[in-house]
Amino acid sequence: MRWESDAPAAIAAELDQSRALERFLLDVERRAYRIARIAVRSDDDALDIVQDAMLQLARRYGARSSEEWRPLFFRILQNRIRDCLRRRKVRAKLLAWLPSSHDDREASDPYEHVADEAPLPTQNLATDQAMQRLEVALRELPPRQQEAFMLRNFEGLDVAQTAQAMRCSEGSVKTHYSRAVHTLRARLDDVWGETA
Repeated sequence: MRWESDAPAAIAAELDQSRALERFLLDVERRAYRIARIAVRSDDDALDIVQDAMLQLARRYGARSSEEWRPLFFRILQNRIRDCLRRRKVRAKLLAWLPSSHDDREASDPYEHVADEAPLPTQNLATDQAMQRLEVALRELPPRQQEAFMLRNFEGLDVAQTAQAMRCSEGSVKTHYSRAVHTLRARLDDVWGETA
């Protein structure tokens, strides 16, 4: 008889955990996609990476407390990004030995086709140009600096959460982040000199 009275409470707790996980994933989905797209420069690959990271979090860590989800999710996301980049390197090395019969056209920049909702066209243009320069500058950063910068700024993770997501010490996070900020300031001073 006691089991019957505990069952509804357990089901309700599991349902609450499931809803909390769904809210978390909805909250991070767009920013995670942006991080992945900047890192891998492909809409399709970025979408696959984010979906895979979300599934892995739900399957493996969905039962953990919600405070653990953010660093775990971004660790999974960064691992999927690294996997994608590794596969590309291997594929490029293999294809380099084959005769060039494939189409070498570059993928278009995804931002070229995205409508901006800013009120004035001149503001849109200035913002688009600044964001394009930021994305180019971010792509040129070493991977660990890029990762630290995006997790700290795009996701708002603190140093400890970033260290957990990157699987490194807090001192390493601070070093990577500081170097990224200094490099970006030097490259983008004319665009965001007042805010950097």
